[in-house]
Amino acid sequence: MSEDIKKIINELTIPERELLKYLKDSAFKDNISLKDSIENNSVPIKSLMSAAGSLASKNIIKVNKITNETVQLTDTGLKHANSLLPERKILNILKDKNEINMGDLSNIVNNNEVKIAVGWLIRKKWAKLEKGTISITGNGLKYINKKYDDEKLLDILLENNEIAISSLSDDLLSGLKLLKNRKNLIKIKTNKYHSFNILSKGLKILKHDFTIQEEATQLTHEDLKDGKWKKLDYRPYDITAEFPNYFPGKGHPLRRIIEEIREIFLNLGFNESKGPIVDSAFWNFDSLFQPQDHAAREMQDTFYVKNPPKTDLPEKNLVEKVANIHENGGETGSDAWNYKWDVDTSKQSLLRTHSTGISTRYLYEHEAPLKMFSVGRVFRRETITYKHLPEFHQVDGIIAGEEINYQSLLGVLKEFYKKLGFEVRFRPAYFPYTYLSTECEIYLEEKESWIELGGSGMFRPEVLEPLNINVPVMAFGLGIERLAMIRYDITDIRMLYKSDINWLRNLPMKNGLKLE
Repeated sequence: MSEDIKKIINELTIPERELLKYLKDSAFKDNISLKDSIENNSVPIKSLMSAAGSLASKNIIKVNKITNETVQLTDTGLKHANSLLPERKILNILKDKNEINMGDLSNIVNNNEVKIAVGWLIRKKWAKLEKGTISITGNGLKYINKKYDDEKLLDILLENNEIAISSLSDDLLSGLKLLKNRKNLIKIKTNKYHSFNILSKGLKILKHDFTIQEEATQLTHEDLKDGKWKKLDYRPYDITAEFPNYFPGKGHPLRRIIEEIREIFLNLGFNESKGPIVDSAFWNFDSLFQPQDHAAREMQDTFYVKNPPKTDLPEKNLVEKVANIHENGGETGSDAWNYKWDVDTSKQSLLRTHSTGISTRYLYEHEAPLKMFSVGRVFRRETITYKHLPEFHQVDGIIAGEEINYQSLLGVLKEFYKKLGFEVRFRPAYFPYTYLSTECEIYLEEKESWIELGGSGMFRPEVLEPLNINVPVMAFGLGIERLAMIRYDITDIRMLYKSDINWLRNLPMKNGLKLE
């Protein structure tokens, strides 16, 4: 016996040995059925199937899944098989009379069978219907003493009760097709079973004897205590055997990145703030010096809320200062927007289009110096594509203080992106509520290119004056979904929201580790 065969035999379980013993006793027959295996085995069906699957995975046997359909008569079919089909009853009368009035057919068959009988007489071309009269055809004369295909099958089913469809001849298959088109004459039953074929490795194993006895897979305290372990037969372990994949619980990729960003900001000394998802146009647009006729405020870009259609504004003094800034620039020296600011427009309810409104609200409610960040979901009327969604996550941050300047902004951003693992560079940009403004670009080595990942800048005086902020304020923000796409090498943003359990299971673990 070769070492490989000996090793395989030693590692066989009791059910596997039971099944192989039966296969050996079956004199190496091909296609041994599972039914026969069960009847000749003491092993339960579940254990037997498990053993068969295990042996198949080791290329010892092949498991065949076979589907077999049988046909048998229903009670209605049995009645017609014992008597005659309604069209046959009428044909038997037509052979003597040649034609019958439709009104007289109820004397031959039941009233509820008249239409059925006439339909099948015409379909089988046994008769024709003209002006309310049924008359026999040449084909009908031919079948007076000859069975049609469906009648042949009825006779056979009457004798045999149940027949395998695979055993039917062509004419009987034609009859089966006809009977299927009739209501409740036959029923088709699908039988599924398994059979085994012994493969070459299995034949080699079956040439050798092997015992079937209980084997220990682990030692218990009692075995050691009473000395039973000395008499146990131990099942050998295959240390080279494959082991199953285990998928421990882990956070969703978006949640993990959000938590990573939160940890970075908290470690940098920032406070976290939150704001309402349904907000006013005042905080979302007006407080950021965005004009009321700006394109972003159109229905095509913003989700406006019907209930409630309006929201309460903050204290009157703040509202008047914001209105004054929009209309004439207040005391900032700005040319402003030179229009009549409308208070009703600022009361409109909407789903926030960004989380920067949290920053202005925080500035109004707190005194400098301060450091704040926020992470939240925002909404925009975007067409769903591989790179756009109508809702996504955004992180915003601000730092306010006497010593804050543009260089401070670049330093903080460089440190933030460094902690995320990116090399960053900056280029000039334009944003309505910051000046100076810059876009942050990160370098992707695998693509050998720079990609824009966030915007930033120094809040304009028109934003700060109504909030009573007299020190410089730096602000920045980025979309988290885009960061997730880069981190997890995703080309379709919709993947982040799909319930694809296999994709989620195989995502890298934290710090780039992957569970194999």
